Amino acid sequence: MTQSRFQIVGSLLRPAELLTYKDQIEHRDDIQYPFYNDFPGYQDVETNAIKQVIAEEKAHGIDVLTDGEYSKSMWHLDFLWGFQGIERYITDHGYTFEDHDGGNFETRKDIGIRITAPLSGKNHHFIDIFKELKAQAGDQDVKTTVWGAAHAFTELSVFDHLYGEGQVYPTADALRDGLINAYKEFLTEYQAAGGTIIQFDDCLWELFADDNQQSFFGDGKGGVEDLADEFVAINNAVVDYGHELGLKVWTHNCRGNYASRHAAGGSYAAIAQKFLHDQHYDRFFLEWDDDRAGSIEALKALQDRPNVEVVLGALSSKTNTLDDEDRVRQLLDKASAILGKDRLYLSHQCGFASCDGGNELTAAQQWAKIDQGQRIAADYWAHATV
Repeated sequence: MTQSRFQIVGSLLRPAELLTYKDQIEHRDDIQYPFYNDFPGYQDVETNAIKQVIAEEKAHGIDVLTDGEYSKSMWHLDFLWGFQGIERYITDHGYTFEDHDGGNFETRKDIGIRITAPLSGKNHHFIDIFKELKAQAGDQDVKTTVWGAAHAFTELSVFDHLYGEGQVYPTADALRDGLINAYKEFLTEYQAAGGTIIQFDDCLWELFADDNQQSFFGDGKGGVEDLADEFVAINNAVVDYGHELGLKVWTHNCRGNYASRHAAGGSYAAIAQKFLHDQHYDRFFLEWDDDRAGSIEALKALQDRPNVEVVLGALSSKTNTLDDEDRVRQLLDKASAILGKDRLYLSHQCGFASCDGGNELTAAQQWAKIDQGQRIAADYWAHATV
C-alpha cells in the first residue's frame, strides 16, 4: 500500500479564495450543510481548490492523498453536520485552548449541535467528496478523515447532554447506539463507493491521563475514569465493523491543534494500555512534537500487536520554521528500538489547518516542512540500522 515513510495527517492550508466562503460559513447558522446553495460560486471554488491541492500533494511525493480537508470548515463537526438528524448553530462561546502566553484562547463559536431526529449516516456528503478525490487520485491511495466516534459521543452526551426527557434519545445508551449505527451506515456506503482507508481523528484520549492538568472536564475529572472503558468500546465497535467491510482503519490522536495552539497535556504512558494496546486500529498517527507526549516508552504497549503500525508525529505543523532533524532522528531511533523501523512512519503531529483558518505559517512554509519530512524519512529508512 504505502511506499513513502512520510505521511500527512490530512489537512492543509486553504487558499484565500476558498477562505472567503469559509469565513462566511463560520458566522452564519441560518444555512444548511454543505452550504453550496447558500453561497453562489462556493462549490466551484472548493472543487477547483481540491483539484489543485491534490496535484500539489502528488508533486511533493505524498502517496496517500487527501482533499486537504478543503471540503471541511472544522476537522470534526462537518462530519456530524452531514448526518441526518443534526442541526448546527452558533453558541455564545468556543472551545478553550492554551494561548502562546499560557492564557486562554477561544476558538470559533459555530460549534453548537442539536439532535432533531434519529441520526443517520446514509447519503453523506463525504461520499461525494471521496468520489471526487478518488477520481483525481488515479492509481494512488486516498483516505477520508472523520471524527472519531467516541469523541463525538463524549461531546454529544457529556458536554452537550443531548439525551433525556423530551429529546430524540431518552438515554445516553440510546444516543450511543444511534450514533454507532450512523457511523456504520456511513462506512457501508464508503466501502461501496470504493473506499479502502478510513481515518478516525480524536483528541480526547488524554482526558483519561492522570498527568493531564488541562482536562476539558475541569473539576469533573472524577468521572473521566468511568468513561474510559465505554470510550474504547465505542471506537472498537466502529473499527471492528470497518474491518468486517475490509477497510484499513487508522486513527490520529493529538492534544488539540487550532491556530498553532494546543488544548491539553497528558502523556501517552498514562493511557498506553487502554488507548494504544486495546484499541483495534491498524495504524496510529501519534503526536510527539514536544514534551507533552511524555516518554516514547509508551509504544511498548504495542509490542505484542505486530500488525499495528505507528506514524510518529515528531514534526510540528504549528511552527513556521523547519524542525530539529537531530531530535526527530533520536525519537525515530528510540521508537525503532521498541517496535522496529518497519512498523514506523513519520509525520507532523497534526494537520496544518485542522480548522479552516489554519496554523500560523504560509503555504510556502508548509510545503517546505513537508519536503523536509520527506527528506528525513527517505534518508532514515535508507540508512537506519535500528
